[in-house]
Amino acid sequence: MKRLSTLSFVLLASCAATGHPDNIETKSGDYGYQAQYRDIEVSRADAGFLKSARLNSEICLPYRGGAYGKASGVAHILLGEKLSRNDLIEVRIGSDEDLGGNYVISRDGTLKMPFLPPIRAQGRSTADVERDLKTILIEKQLYDTPPSVSVRIKDVASALVGVSGAVFEPHQVELGGVVGDQRDVGRQEALGASTEARNLSVALRATGGVRPDADLSAVELRRNGRLYKLDLRGVFDGHNMVDVMLLTGDQIFVPSRQCFQDDLMRPSPISPPGVTVFMSNLTQPASGNAISAISRNVREMPYGTRYLQAIVDLNCVGGSRATSAHRSGILLSRNPVSKVSIAIERDIEDMLRRADRDDYDPFILPGDSVACYDSTITNIAEVARVLGLIGLGLLLND
Repeated sequence: MKRLSTLSFVLLASCAATGHPDNIETKSGDYGYQAQYRDIEVSRADAGFLKSARLNSEICLPYRGGAYGKASGVAHILLGEKLSRNDLIEVRIGSDEDLGGNYVISRDGTLKMPFLPPIRAQGRSTADVERDLKTILIEKQLYDTPPSVSVRIKDVASALVGVSGAVFEPHQVELGGVVGDQRDVGRQEALGASTEARNLSVALRATGGVRPDADLSAVELRRNGRLYKLDLRGVFDGHNMVDVMLLTGDQIFVPSRQCFQDDLMRPSPISPPGVTVFMSNLTQPASGNAISAISRNVREMPYGTRYLQAIVDLNCVGGSRATSAHRSGILLSRNPVSKVSIAIERDIEDMLRRADRDDYDPFILPGDSVACYDSTITNIAEVARVLGLIGLGLLLND
């Protein structure tokens, strides 16, 4: 019995609080990437006005762009439909069947036709190419008067574009084109067919969407050695943004304001399509992957989901108050600017009952993890179960 008493003391001592997880990031200031990460330092009775959004905005760098709604530095050449390398076009020159036909924009960005010098096509409209073609036909004395010329897109090729800066997954992406063996024959046969698959918004979503620290007033587009700045802020207000058509070789850079912007945490054409969250809600440690539902505990949530919503989705809230009222949850995240990981533990019942809960209810970011821990009552019950099993074993051995 002495052995059982000693073991009981050790197991019960293990129920004591182990303390909140330490965070390097929050040591350097009052809060980390978002002010909602900061520790809860006041009681529910002393809760004040909500201030996390203000705290986030206080450290923001000024907007790099100009006045709201203006597209600074965007020339007319960026707007409208533009040709890119590998685009398939049909050229018609009156009734001339020798020069007319289907052509692919060459790797060097030019249209190459028999008996004619190359015509610059990359980044230009079909009307620009038509105009140059008419001029060349006259200069080469193939026609005495300008002929009727038609240049129409027959199939839009994919475009290889680099995206970097304040997006969740910066990398080079391939936009548009044929996916696998799928080919829209009807659109191919319809001359003049276009696509939205090479737009700027598609590129931003393909790289995980813009981060909440992004400066949307001056998104940079580098093309053919020139720099253009685009103001995309209107997309969150329902206004038309400058959603230009991208070309192979374009480089997109999204600058950062070095702060968390709460108003960017909502769905939009340039936000993450959803949030993948890794979850764990095990009353006991699992002995295998099948039991712990590995590969099934990854959830897709709408962008803008908060910690408490994720906790509810994880079934950590509710049930018997006597045994479940004091569970805690841990949010594991990473500051995308500093690349520092962070672990935030919250008492679930305390968060539910706080009037100022939104001040300490972080937004869930792509790739975050959420885990639940049982209440003290459940822990003691588990200890009692283990003691019973051990005691039974000791009695049998004696």
